[in-house]
Amino acid sequence: MRLDELLEHHARIALDANLFIYLFETGGPDAIAVRGLLNAAEAAGTTFVVASLALAEVAVHPVTIGDAVMADRYADAIRSVNRLHVVPLTADIAIDAGILRGQHGSSLPDAIHLATARQAGASAFVTNDRRVRSMPKLEVVQLADLVA
Repeated sequence: MRLDELLEHHARIALDANLFIYLFETGGPDAIAVRGLLNAAEAAGTTFVVASLALAEVAVHPVTIGDAVMADRYADAIRSVNRLHVVPLTADIAIDAGILRGQHGSSLPDAIHLATARQAGASAFVTNDRRVRSMPKLEVVQLADLVA
């Protein structure tokens, strides 16, 4: 699927934490692809959602290297993305995550991201994790496929 097709078919898109890790830590083609996705979606009026769990996931590396201030900056950067809503973990999301984990054998973080996407009304979930699969009413789109 091309980026323009994604934006044409999905008005609300959920993002995996790994996209922000590329953006903040790795650079290169993946970071460029994420920046392109964010910019194109903003121009198209697309709304993004991300599980609040992503804030914890992006904090790990900076804290591991002794830079807690950078962890806060990463969280602030996520919260400042235009048209992005950070969705808190609720009881309904937790229950749905448990169901997804039981049905698909997903890791708990992946199940939380997918349940958040579903509960927030996203119809697509962008990731670069090939283990994550589409399900009814939620298309999983690989970042690498958007730039291929």
